Amino acid sequence: MKKFRKVLDGLSSSSPGGVASPSCGSAAGTPTAHAPTPQDIHVQETLVSENFQICKTVRHGFPYQPTCLAFDPVQKILAIGSRTGGIRILGRPGVDCYSQHESGAAVLQLQFLINEGALVTACADDTLHLWNLRQRRPAILHSLKFNRERITFCHLPFQSKWLYVGTERGNTHIVNIESFVLSGYVIMWNKAIELATKAHPGPVVHLSDSPKDEGKLLIGFESGTVVQWDLRAKKVDFRIYYDEAIHSVSWHHEGKQFMCSHSDGSLTMWNLRNTARPIQITYPHGKILKDGRKESCKPILKVEYKTSRNSEPYVIFSGGLSYDKSGGRRPTLTIMHGKAITVLEMDHPIVEFLVLCDTPYSNEVQDPYAVVVLLEKDFIVVDLTQSNFPIFENPYPMDIHESPVTCTAYFAECPPDIIPILYSIGAKQKKTGYSHKEWPVSGGTWTLVSGFHAMLYKLKTSKVFEKPKAGEGRAGELVEEDPYAVQMVSWCPHSRLFCVVGISAHVILYRFSKHDANTQIVSLEVRLQFDSEDVISPSEAENNPCFSDPSSHSPQPPGSPGSGTQDSLPCLKVKSRPVRMPPGYQAEMVVQLQWVDGEPPQQITSLDINSAYGLLAFGNCNGLTVVDFLQKTILMCMGTLDLYGAADPYQRLTRSPRKNRQSTSGLTELSDNQVSMDMEKSKSPTSGNATHTHTHTHTHTHTHTHTHTHTHTHPLSLSTQLTSQDYHVNGHCTSPTSQPCSVGKPRITGVSEGPRLTRRGPGRPPFRKAQSAACMEISLPVSSHTEESRENSFSRSRSSSVSSIDRDTKESVTTLQFGESYGRKGDALPTACLWVGTSLGVVLLLPISIPTEEEERMEEPITMGPSGTVLMLKGSVLRFAFLDCGGALIQSPYEVWRDPNGPEDPDRPRRRKLINFSPSSSQEACGDGHLAVVCSEKQAKVILMPTQAVLFTHNITESSFLLRADVVSVCNSVCLACFCANGHIMTLRYTVGLSHPNHDSGH
Repeated sequence: MKKFRKVLDGLSSSSPGGVASPSCGSAAGTPTAHAPTPQDIHVQETLVSENFQICKTVRHGFPYQPTCLAFDPVQKILAIGSRTGGIRILGRPGVDCYSQHESGAAVLQLQFLINEGALVTACADDTLHLWNLRQRRPAILHSLKFNRERITFCHLPFQSKWLYVGTERGNTHIVNIESFVLSGYVIMWNKAIELATKAHPGPVVHLSDSPKDEGKLLIGFESGTVVQWDLRAKKVDFRIYYDEAIHSVSWHHEGKQFMCSHSDGSLTMWNLRNTARPIQITYPHGKILKDGRKESCKPILKVEYKTSRNSEPYVIFSGGLSYDKSGGRRPTLTIMHGKAITVLEMDHPIVEFLVLCDTPYSNEVQDPYAVVVLLEKDFIVVDLTQSNFPIFENPYPMDIHESPVTCTAYFAECPPDIIPILYSIGAKQKKTGYSHKEWPVSGGTWTLVSGFHAMLYKLKTSKVFEKPKAGEGRAGELVEEDPYAVQMVSWCPHSRLFCVVGISAHVILYRFSKHDANTQIVSLEVRLQFDSEDVISPSEAENNPCFSDPSSHSPQPPGSPGSGTQDSLPCLKVKSRPVRMPPGYQAEMVVQLQWVDGEPPQQITSLDINSAYGLLAFGNCNGLTVVDFLQKTILMCMGTLDLYGAADPYQRLTRSPRKNRQSTSGLTELSDNQVSMDMEKSKSPTSGNATHTHTHTHTHTHTHTHTHTHTHTHPLSLSTQLTSQDYHVNGHCTSPTSQPCSVGKPRITGVSEGPRLTRRGPGRPPFRKAQSAACMEISLPVSSHTEESRENSFSRSRSSSVSSIDRDTKESVTTLQFGESYGRKGDALPTACLWVGTSLGVVLLLPISIPTEEEERMEEPITMGPSGTVLMLKGSVLRFAFLDCGGALIQSPYEVWRDPNGPEDPDRPRRRKLINFSPSSSQEACGDGHLAVVCSEKQAKVILMPTQAVLFTHNITESSFLLRADVVSVCNSVCLACFCANGHIMTLRYTVGLSHPNHDSGH
């Protein structure tokens, strides 16, 4: 057990990066009677560096640039090689293993040692590798390098100890598979062909043993020559010469005939009794023209000739289409069964295919039952046992390339019932037309896998909106690609609420139900746009007057000057008719931002939802919007500047660089005595009272009735009016959370001339430099002569090489978090709060007053507004987390899930069941209070609430910035995990004051 005081004493000496604020004591104010002090807090340290060892667990998605395929018919496992040297081993659903060649050379061919748990790989660097699969992680046992010849083809007969290797020079080498060394037996190309033949036959393209005699080896050369070599007698049995180049050869199981595929799109059948000419020549996709000539066809790259007991043989091949027909055709796989010819079109080029048979012995009737087709970006299996040849439903998570991945979220501790219910609902979404048989790749009973991703459920957000007609809608002006692309998600596993933010500045709220429903989707439209005067720009700092109307910071009311008929419209149109929704996640409400003065709405940069409060909050570079999704109303819609109230820590100069001198309490923590106690609060529009924020909302219940709610703001205080436009900026931004927002003078543009934004919005910009996000030089209060204020100013300086175009920026809302906390320093009990983080490193607290009774909650308004509490960090704020005084993570309150469409029980009326994790209920030893962990792009702080004393500060990075940060549980403790733009992953223990990292790994 250690006390925080001991860490404070040794912080500056033990950690150069850790900076303790010397003014914490003075800035903390007078604690409440039950509020703990830093000396009262005891935290047990349990995490050590050994708890943070990085290891690879699982690869999700399709193999990148696949090159070859192999199948073990006994153990029923599959292997896929890639151009980057990777090997993917697949078995039954759940068996998925990835291995990598250290050389990174492309894998040319794979050969299983059937039923022996071993695999041979031939790579582009002319090296053979023998892999051992009889262990948790496959490993290379032996390697054999060919220095003078290039490997072109390999063949390993079933239950044989000899591996045959063909080369580019036409020679065939034999490798002992047990010792993995060359045997010395070499079949030279000049011995294989006739001595009178002077032309080189070309590289070896095929090797196979005769089904009726394993001592006979069939060698196919690229030029069209086929030779059968007697391994015992070391001589040639027969030679076949053909005018067209050979691509592949396939035996009949009796060993009396074989079939070849050629470069002219033909198939030739040869009989061993008469090798002078083929007994049959067919052009499956070529016709005889009127002049008697054959129609030219593409090469048949591979052919498989398989016999069946109960039907005619199967001839399966890829390619061979006529050049005239294949111009607009997709890649095809052809199945010839008797006189029937079936052509299967593929979405991507065919890399390789294999025919799966019941027996591994080549001299038995094959009885094929499936065809495995490896495509460039997909992997399918065709069922041969049904006449229409349906495909199997792929159980592997390989459809990650179906569309670009724009958002990911990880949830570790979910309720135990959520995964089975998602799986059962998702199983009902399966498409029709799939084979009803079991997945044929069913092996892998030993432990190959350390992690597996399975598709549970799929949800398409586009079904909420009407399909735009040609010339209608403004989504095309906002994005050049998919207007429904997902930017971020928020999911509450306990209440099963799901919220999606789209690229067209829309938010969709989904509820989970086991029953289908036929409901109308509620649509709310928010006007959240600002004049160009709000842009922080040096050019405007010299021209704009020092005092301006504070209403310009708030969302504009309807009918403002310059508004056109095309304004006050969202980018997409929500379906107005009742929508039938299947069981699963069902859309309940859509919130959209509107166009204003010809300017598109800025993309949403932050999102949070709380089921217990019934509130949804999102923000962008214009401000913050809070939605009451129980009452279906806009609770708050405020500009970023208005969130400060009178507690704005910056002197935002617009005319003169002169700094106003004023005293502040502490470094950046401002006491709430700067805001009058009768703080003006935002109330729900249903209360009938005018709110003190400037909002304009359209509420559509899809009954073609539009309710317009206009509420206007009153000046918050004199200081707000004096400093609302006092900006002084000299900077640009490079971090993901503070991209410049598109600004300019109000203008009306036509559909064809509308401004276009790329898929990367303010929340997803391209990387430019690894430097701070908030690259702005802002005048801080001059009385705060501390090290942190100097560092803040320095980190926001800009390079002189940056053009003035990048200087314009706004203060964006970068992160939001609902939770039980203390909105003011004088609070004795925790209340519902919304923590707001901005791109300038500012943390704002908004207390929320929520009716406790369920009936009142559905009718009475909710009040919330700025509390005057302002905290500061360097760089954009990324993450909040709350701990009790024992160092345990405090969860946000939530509502227990109940089916909204379930049957009513008259004896048990349906009531909301709320689970609350307040700081006071999660601890007993130290009384009220909790710890707040705030992480920005540059640093992290531990703050003691409600005193707002900054206990510890740690500067995480100076030369780069953080992309993601989160609080994770490890070994029954918690830590801060950070992902840096320079590729480093860091974990920090904040139970020891963030004094030093536990782990730092570069990738």
